[in-house]
Amino acid sequence: MATAGPMATPTDAALLTLAQWFSPGFPVGAFSYSHGQDWLVSTGALHSAAGVQTWIARVLTEGSGRNDLILLAQAWKGGDLSELDGLARALVPAAERLTETGEQGEAFVRTVNAVWGLDLPPLAYPVAVGAAARALDLPLEPTARMYLHAFAAALTSAAVRAIPLGQTEGQAIVHALSPLVDRLCRDDLHAPLDALGGAVFAADIAAMNHETQYSRMFRS
Repeated sequence: MATAGPMATPTDAALLTLAQWFSPGFPVGAFSYSHGQDWLVSTGALHSAAGVQTWIARVLTEGSGRNDLILLAQAWKGGDLSELDGLARALVPAAERLTETGEQGEAFVRTVNAVWGLDLPPLAYPVAVGAAARALDLPLEPTARMYLHAFAAALTSAAVRAIPLGQTEGQAIVHALSPLVDRLCRDDLHAPLDALGGAVFAADIAAMNHETQYSRMFRS
């Protein structure tokens, strides 16, 4: 007679929930956004795996990646959700990027409300994730790490399709960015709201130019 396996601990259950939230199959529509890469590819400015890796690293460390990390953590810690949502939207430099964080957040909230029985209002994506993780007592650090890792993977997937790159090159980019995700979560997870800010002007301009791009693959 076969014996039962080890009983799942709360940590096991939490990690499985996070794996579900940040899997490509979770219906937030991340596959349809490029964060401005679509325009850069069309101009020839972004055309190699090395260039993509550098671009994503800058977005993570000096742009929306780090800002999202701080906003997610503040929501998890019980910050005012309305205030954090407004701040998250105000930090977005382009209309399509506002759609990106707004619609992904709304889709995330619809799903977690329906599946996990929450009652969250529509929120910008990082604020929604932090609020949902708090409501379900999920640990902050793994939530933040998996959120940023999924963000980097989604941007890489967009580049794989737009340039195009090979799937192996794409996986190499995600692997190379993992230590950066780890460092950001270690250094900035508990940063105050005063630490928010960005300095990725080329990425912001790319997002703005994408709004009038004639032929495009993505919604941002």
